[in-house]
This record gives sequence, C-alpha cells and structure tokens, in this order.
Amino acid sequence: MPKRHARRSVTRNLLKRQMRSLMAAQAGALEPGLWVLRLKAPFDRARFVSPASDQLREAARAELALLLQRAAARA
Repeated sequence: MPKRHARRSVTRNLLKRQMRSLMAAQAGALEPGLWVLRLKAPFDRARFVSPASDQLREAARAELALLLQRAAARA
C-alpha cells in the first residue's frame, strides 16, 4: 500500500486488514494462487476525515468486495 494513496499509516493498516479479511472470506470462491490487490486512486481525505473512521472502513470493504466478486466470476 503506497503512501501516495493513503498518507496515514492508520489508514494503510485499516485497508490491509480489510483486504486480508475479505480474501480469507472469499478464499473458496477464488482460484488458488497468489493475488495482488492494488488501489488505483487514493481515498478522498475531505470525505474521510478520520484515518480509521467507520465510513472509510465500509467504503473500503464495499470496493474490495466488488473487486473480489468480479475476480470470482471470471474464475
């Protein structure tokens, strides 16, 4: 997780925990192997003022869930 997308370490750690949690939950639906998850754009600091807010957690989880559903559909 690069600093250019999530400046605060609290935010980067929150995103990593969300990624690990969703990957563990979706493990059966995905093909075995190594998976790489990358952010393409930073989270808006004006919208998510707190680095570990519930709103940020929910937004990250929803976006990651969508990406994993797309990956599972391709498999």
